[in-house]
Amino acid sequence: MYDGSVQTPSQKVFAYIRRERLLKAGDRVGAAVSGGLDSVALLRLLLELRRELGIVLSVVHFNHQLRGAEAEADEGFVRELAREHKLAMHCEKGDVAAFAAAKKMSLEAAARELRYKYFCQLLQGRVLDRVATAHTLDDQAETVLMRLVRGAGTRGLAGIYPWLSIAGALENNAAQAEQPSIVRPLLAIERRELKDYLAGLGQTWREDKSNRDLRHARNRVRHGILPRLERNLNPAVRGVLAETAEIARGEEDYWKTEVARLLPTLIKEKTPGGVTLRLHELAKLPLALQRRVVREAAELIGLHLEFRHVEDVLGLGLGEKLPGSLQLPNAWTASRKKDELRFACSAETLNQDYDYWLKVPGRVEVAETGTVFEACVVSEGEAEGYNAGHFFDPVLLSKELHVRNWRAGDHFRMPHTKGAKKIKELLQQRRLAGEERKLWPVVLSGDEIVWVRGFPGHARFCAAKPGRQVILIRELPLNQVQ
Repeated sequence: MYDGSVQTPSQKVFAYIRRERLLKAGDRVGAAVSGGLDSVALLRLLLELRRELGIVLSVVHFNHQLRGAEAEADEGFVRELAREHKLAMHCEKGDVAAFAAAKKMSLEAAARELRYKYFCQLLQGRVLDRVATAHTLDDQAETVLMRLVRGAGTRGLAGIYPWLSIAGALENNAAQAEQPSIVRPLLAIERRELKDYLAGLGQTWREDKSNRDLRHARNRVRHGILPRLERNLNPAVRGVLAETAEIARGEEDYWKTEVARLLPTLIKEKTPGGVTLRLHELAKLPLALQRRVVREAAELIGLHLEFRHVEDVLGLGLGEKLPGSLQLPNAWTASRKKDELRFACSAETLNQDYDYWLKVPGRVEVAETGTVFEACVVSEGEAEGYNAGHFFDPVLLSKELHVRNWRAGDHFRMPHTKGAKKIKELLQQRRLAGEERKLWPVVLSGDEIVWVRGFPGHARFCAAKPGRQVILIRELPLNQVQ
């Protein structure tokens, strides 16, 4: 990926965009510009390349309102930059501090979530086709090093992906990517090259003092650990770490495909309460595949295992010990019986109420039902084949829904009915009882139930017909979700 040939920054960026297929001719691309060195360099490079790439360029800025007058000055600087180069400007503000306090998140995580929500709004509204962010080779190196120290396999060492889809953006999950929406054109170039590039243009940028605050782990890596590694171990350590991410990404793509092919042949049974694997077939696989199959099988039912848990499960299933069981996180157990390895959750745990947030757009795994709930943005052409009763008006629906089991006293109004009916009565008509009835899922927008499994959507929230853009709520088995 990182050859020794002498290339200008624009040549490097152009080659990387082409190799990763990040942009195509005709794309409306918003460069996310904070005002700092990296993002200003991103904008100037895309300006230089826009004719060659055939893109329509604009500027995107999100004011986090964390640094008072400095934040306002950053916004003013970016506005002037856009005006100087005759580019459209898309700008939004968000109270990150209040959002972080309400959600009990770090300021960094809250800032990212609000910023990416704004990016997604621009993409969903068809204002832009792509948003380009200024992640550099240095950011990649820092990410890989931090994940390595904290503990990671190839999934974690893959680091920052060159692109994300809208579906994966808010969850920072590259595995959910389908079409590139958030793109990172600068991942092959170092920050010091960008600094020299801007100096050559006579282009200034804004300095964010928080980037020097050593209370943040990334800043300690950036300003202390990586420079020491360069001086004392390897002057090219940043490039080596970035190459590690590139190798890990390729490995992860291969293993993901291989596990998806093999896993269905190893599953004997899957229910909301657990999944059973065929031990005889599992034992035939190489160790690397055994580990991935065990982890993926557990994730099908919402159980996330660390490396030590996977090793304990393999020791139980394939070791020479007599059949037994072991305790796993969140009241799950693994047990071995004859030629079976089963993950299961206690009935008491499964019968507890559950409640999950579902972003729009987004998806969430619900372990209690053994399914995934999705809220997808679809257009009229994409809606064919779906039940119209599951289309919802995006104007009426909240940006965050939540999925839970129905509760006593819940009411729901279906289309073409005079009033709301008790969900208890609806389920009685279906002759549902026991655990299945207890865990029956509903989806709420605000305080109102808009979706119930097996029934058309709430009359007031449903879209009359699939128009230019509607929200589709659907439930899928975990093993059908890639």
